[in-house]
Amino acid sequence: MKLSARNQIKGKLLSVEKGQTTGHVKLDIGNGVVITASITNEAIDDLALKPGEDAIAVIKASDVMVAK
Repeated sequence: MKLSARNQIKGKLLSVEKGQTTGHVKLDIGNGVVITASITNEAIDDLALKPGEDAIAVIKASDVMVAK
């Protein structure tokens, strides 16, 4: 699959938890860094996401803020 988003980060799914309409997916990208995404339950089902599997976080944002 080709995407226009250039921020694609590979990792391993730590957890997949469904909520009432959306779920939370945690992706371990290494060095103790975990990315958490909120996605629809339908997307979780369509992708058949399960802990322990490889996945890719695709980040597409028009604004990124950095604070210190």
